[in-house]
Amino acid sequence: MLDGLNHITITVKDLEKSLEFYTSVLGMKPIVKWQKGAYLTLGDLWFCLSSGEPLPSGDYSHIALNVVEPNFSHIEKKLLNSGAQVWKENISEGNSLYFLDPNGHKLEVHVGNLDSRLLALKKNPREGLEWLQ
Repeated sequence: MLDGLNHITITVKDLEKSLEFYTSVLGMKPIVKWQKGAYLTLGDLWFCLSSGEPLPSGDYSHIALNVVEPNFSHIEKKLLNSGAQVWKENISEGNSLYFLDPNGHKLEVHVGNLDSRLLALKKNPREGLEWLQ
């Protein structure tokens, strides 16, 4: 039986530039790097940067990173000052910033969790909403 998310791996064109972005801008902790990759952590999450030719998603698929409300404006300013490009405006509950990493991968920093999202859905149901539990 599956019991959680193991790790996330993304392909990066420039390992050093990406390592700098993910550690200095996003605050991930660098653990180890080698010629073609690096491992970082963010809380309990294991994150891998793997050198290659990135092919970022053209759809809504993205990775959302958690931030608590008091820290949102700080990380938002840090990201915008880093030159990160915004790819979507937030229309959901909680503060969010949707941005691209240096390789064009779609990321989001989000204030909230599943419970806050479900509460928002109860207050403002989406078309065709069906509760499964």
